[in-house]
Amino acid sequence: MMLSRTAENLFWMSRNIERAENTARMLDVSFRMALVPSSLDSQELHFEPILAIAPGTGDFRDRYGEFTKENIIRYVVLDADNESSIWSLIHGARENARAQRTAISTEAWESINSTWLQVQDLDYQGLVEWGFRDFFEWVKERSHLFRGVVFGTLLHDDPFRFIRLGTFIERADNTARILDVKYHVLLPETEKVGGYVDYYQWAALLRSVGAFRAYRRVYHDTVYPWRVAELLILREDMPRSLHHCYEALITTLEDLTGNKQLECRRIAGQTYARLKYGRIDKIFALGLHEFLNDFIDNNNALGAQLQEDFLMTPVSISAVA
Repeated sequence: MMLSRTAENLFWMSRNIERAENTARMLDVSFRMALVPSSLDSQELHFEPILAIAPGTGDFRDRYGEFTKENIIRYVVLDADNESSIWSLIHGARENARAQRTAISTEAWESINSTWLQVQDLDYQGLVEWGFRDFFEWVKERSHLFRGVVFGTLLHDDPFRFIRLGTFIERADNTARILDVKYHVLLPETEKVGGYVDYYQWAALLRSVGAFRAYRRVYHDTVYPWRVAELLILREDMPRSLHHCYEALITTLEDLTGNKQLECRRIAGQTYARLKYGRIDKIFALGLHEFLNDFIDNNNALGAQLQEDFLMTPVSISAVA
């Protein structure tokens, strides 16, 4: 087994990169949704739910006060004091990679280091000149490039497996959060469910996780909330679905632990069974919000247990969230 410090750095390197991509996706969909006429009092309210989705320090109101698009973008993209801003996440991933340069390939290091060099001095004016949506697309592309380089140049041994664990735990968390917030926050109460605003919001959510074309291919129909939920929760072949993420986690943990029956495998197996054998009508009958909240709690518990079983410092569940 590799050193726990190496495992921890690689685990958080991949989580940071994945979270940066997810944050860029959420910001991009907020820009898309702000263009759609709705009963929201202000376009800025399309950006406020990001603070509920993206984990962070929770001190936005104390430091910035007013919920404006500019303030939210400063906080979520550029703020070095916000540990979950895109700037901080890329910096953190780069530091994790720098600490383990011998455990990753030269190409993987160069990919993440060059990404950091392009954002380290970025300020709000520079972001405006870059173009918000062009920047978000760039962040997504750099994340895709990094994962591709990792897959194509690293030995598929324990370091590679810890990178996969970090990626899929983070991806599952993001998919659950954005689906939950859309279902309960983004739809104005005065809008009719199934109306054109509702359609564009669900379509924007699908685009935020790269699933709009996949939805069309699977369902050949208009966008319905229960089918979006089914695609993003239960479809094994959807790369950002909860089922797909836990399929990858289960396989990776089996490869990593062999015959050892560690607690992290039990937690992952419990959650995986609910996703593998779940039905979307039963999930809606019991409450989508309740199902997703329970999933997020269990996913956080798995992250904390991985810290306990493999990594340097055990952490509380809240610290993983």
